[in-house]
Amino acid sequence: MKFTKYHALGNDYIVIDPTDLGRELTENEIKIICDRHYGIGSDGILFGPEASATSDFKLRIFNPDGGEAEKSGNGLRIFARYLWDGKLVNDKTFSIETKGGQVQAKVDEKGRSVTVDMGKVRYTHGNDHEVAIQKESIQLDDATFEGYRASVGNPHFVIPVDHLNTDQTYAYGPMIEHEARFENRTNVQFLKVIDKNTIQIEIWERGAGYTLASGSSSTAAAAVAYGLGLCEPKIKVNMPGGVINIRIDQNMLATMQGAVCKIGEGSIAAEAFL
Repeated sequence: MKFTKYHALGNDYIVIDPTDLGRELTENEIKIICDRHYGIGSDGILFGPEASATSDFKLRIFNPDGGEAEKSGNGLRIFARYLWDGKLVNDKTFSIETKGGQVQAKVDEKGRSVTVDMGKVRYTHGNDHEVAIQKESIQLDDATFEGYRASVGNPHFVIPVDHLNTDQTYAYGPMIEHEARFENRTNVQFLKVIDKNTIQIEIWERGAGYTLASGSSSTAAAAVAYGLGLCEPKIKVNMPGGVINIRIDQNMLATMQGAVCKIGEGSIAAEAFL
């Protein structure tokens, strides 16, 4: 099974071309490929490109637990770079169909930077078109958190805090991800506002766990900071893996820009799946 591996600020994905494989991936294969001891190891799999009736390309995104994600900002940047490396795109804007909606992407700096139009941010996990930002309280066994829902095609729960703590993210991220009110689980971000144009976040990603960086999480956290009046429309998002730049317009349409790096390519032996 052929693969190519990239990372976007430490958030690593494996790209598998359906044309090379000639069939669907099984849930067991996804879990093994993403496993860092028994497989290649990654934060997810990008399965594409596939033909699309509405966009230039179609992409499916799988989490390490075998589930399919609606959208991934870092995954989209990596997929755009993969298309650029394969000379399927140039420096012009192109469209990608995802389960979470269509996005526009553009590759710059000889592949090292990619800009993605993430679409409209909504302060909800549902299909409501206009919902005001609203605080929610989550009571866990030994802690209470107040946060805000956001969606860029996939669900997020953003929790403003005065201080970031990685241990806190590991301890409470999975509890909040699986909190009963979130029907399809949720991505979790702990957010610290640095100034009007800068925030810092820690991320617990749905189906993947603690993550060094995330494009959709950066977008959601920036949108919440903006919606609360804590930040201006242009926001630099600092994460353990690096920086992503987010811009939000007056219609809540978000644009994300960040780095991508190719790690390598190869093939996975059939016996890895036995």
